Amino acid sequence: MLKYFLRRFGQMLIVMLVVSILVFFLTSFLGDPVLMLVREDASEAEIQAARERLGLDRPIYVQYGIFLQDLLQGNFGVSYTYGKPAMSLILERFPATIEVVIVASLLIIFIAIPLGVYAGAFPNRRSSKLIMGGSILGISLPNFWIGMMLIYIFAVELHVMPASGRGQVGTFLGISSSLFTKDGWKHLILPSVTLAISNIASTLRLTRSGIIETMREDFVKFLRAKGAGNRRIMFGHALKNALIPVVTVLGLNIGGLIAFTTVTETIYAWPGMGKLLIDSIGKADRPIIVAYLMVTAGMFVVINFIVDILYSLIDPRISLA
Repeated sequence: MLKYFLRRFGQMLIVMLVVSILVFFLTSFLGDPVLMLVREDASEAEIQAARERLGLDRPIYVQYGIFLQDLLQGNFGVSYTYGKPAMSLILERFPATIEVVIVASLLIIFIAIPLGVYAGAFPNRRSSKLIMGGSILGISLPNFWIGMMLIYIFAVELHVMPASGRGQVGTFLGISSSLFTKDGWKHLILPSVTLAISNIASTLRLTRSGIIETMREDFVKFLRAKGAGNRRIMFGHALKNALIPVVTVLGLNIGGLIAFTTVTETIYAWPGMGKLLIDSIGKADRPIIVAYLMVTAGMFVVINFIVDILYSLIDPRISLA
């Protein structure tokens, strides 16, 4: 087990090193941030002084060396726009993003998996066909359109949900979150549903495929012969055997929810990391963009590691040696 953890840790470091190289060099093509910081009528001397202050006058490989050294110290630089450490800005917005992701993930787990099990166990029922038709619709519709329609229906027409903003924040056990207030939940529902719908559809379809394949196995016929009920067969045995690909996709989807909340947060004016990223791209604020990309890449790596651990818990035949 220790050997496995050390090997995976080494792989994670290599992945993060490659990501750092890609992030650094790709963000170098975003434009000259100096031109965004100095006034329009700035002289060439002022522009050069600003460039030297930011360290942009040095060779690109020297800039990367400094960048990597700062990363190892947890320093992602100071935002050109806000004048604050980029990581502190990311951490300020992180709780808002995580709130939406948590609620969206719960919706995916508690809606997609039960519906997928049902549709896979009874594929010929009219209700199952209706579920699968809805899943095609969920995959096909773009998030921004879903968000706008939900705002129009529930905020503009019915006036039962707020159209934007995070809502009131409460504190529980020293943790501040809008998950702890009624107003916070009212603001959370629409963004979370918007973020979850396409993932619910894809997870549902994958679960259904796994259940259909598993229900053809001999052990299911044996359980039926012993008189086991449908619920026990579906959720106690078939789901467990079909869960490994579902866990893989679900883990990647949760990472994707964290990384790609930009559209949803922009639609709902949600003060999370995605909204900060969109604003920073428009201003060519490299430190914030780099910090965001490195944080989300790190999350994907960690989530992938957790998924591997879950494999061994779901199926003891899978060894972590």
